[in-house]
Amino acid sequence: MNTVSFALILTGVLLNAAAQLLLKAGTNAVGHFEFHLDNVIPIGLKIAFQPWIMGGMACYAVSLVVWIMALSRVPVSIAYPMLSIGYVINAFIAWQWFGEALATQKLLGIGFIAVGVFLVARS
Repeated sequence: MNTVSFALILTGVLLNAAAQLLLKAGTNAVGHFEFHLDNVIPIGLKIAFQPWIMGGMACYAVSLVVWIMALSRVPVSIAYPMLSIGYVINAFIAWQWFGEALATQKLLGIGFIAVGVFLVARS
């Protein structure tokens, strides 16, 4: 994998991870909600115009374009497993920003993911 291909994959993964974190921040700002026929429009508008959620959707849109560019250069059997890097990044940032737990079992799983991504990248 050349430098441009790796940069595209990493950028796509980071944008996807950022999108998830922004969506989580947006749902934290909106709070818990349920959709019912009588509140679909008000809740939908509240979600749609929440700035964090809008940022997350923008990251998804850009990540899609970057990911398509990456897939034009790298086999999907290499590119797709790289998305797992996003889980590793998000687990640590969610721990820092949102106070989510990082128990030993989760850290062990993250370690396995990191080793797997390394092995796939070297193939």
